[in-house]
Amino acid sequence: MRLDRFIGHQEGLGRKAVREALAQGRVTVRGELVRDGLFEVTEFCRVTLDDIVLQDRPALYFMLHKPAGYLSATSDPNYRTVMELIEKQGDEQLHIGGRLDLDTTGLLLLTNDGNWSRRITEPNLKTPKVYRVETEDPITPEYQELFARGVHLLPENLTTQPAQLELLSERSARLTIYEGRYRQVKRMFYRFKNKVLALHRESMGEIKLDPALAVGEYRPLTAEEIALV
Repeated sequence: MRLDRFIGHQEGLGRKAVREALAQGRVTVRGELVRDGLFEVTEFCRVTLDDIVLQDRPALYFMLHKPAGYLSATSDPNYRTVMELIEKQGDEQLHIGGRLDLDTTGLLLLTNDGNWSRRITEPNLKTPKVYRVETEDPITPEYQELFARGVHLLPENLTTQPAQLELLSERSARLTIYEGRYRQVKRMFYRFKNKVLALHRESMGEIKLDPALAVGEYRPLTAEEIALV
């Protein structure tokens, strides 16, 4: 929102009063004096008028090492949710950027910044998501060929985007996909009637799960990690 409109809306001031406040240097944004009414104010900018704080909402970004058995949801009547692992952040409502199945472990990102999380999850942006997969039956080079072409999924009647599969051992692999359809990885392997026994997300885009985080632990993202999105 434009700064002049923001001030007028917050304080109920007319255009003339807002212009005067700006011209007189009575407005700061992020601690800096701003006179330009066209300056764009986001929901996380600290804005003051005459040293009165009009807005000071923190932008929050966390990574969680998700355990199995926790639902990627803000609340649920039947299952424990990942929000039970995160300390309450005042009045801020966190949401999940890229959910994981109940029994899937690994990197989960939580934030109150909707624009930031959409840049991770928007399918058209094709953000790579890397998973380590363990299966019941052996994984053969045939899987690599099919995944690289795309796997046809029912009942959606669609084909997945090309994915890369790196064989790690007879029954384990690292899979990189660029979308996040419902139970996608398990359904891709089930194309060969091969059951996924363990699924662990290692990274989303350039953000990697911190190896120092124990299962169930979380930490704030660094400024460098936030900027990667």
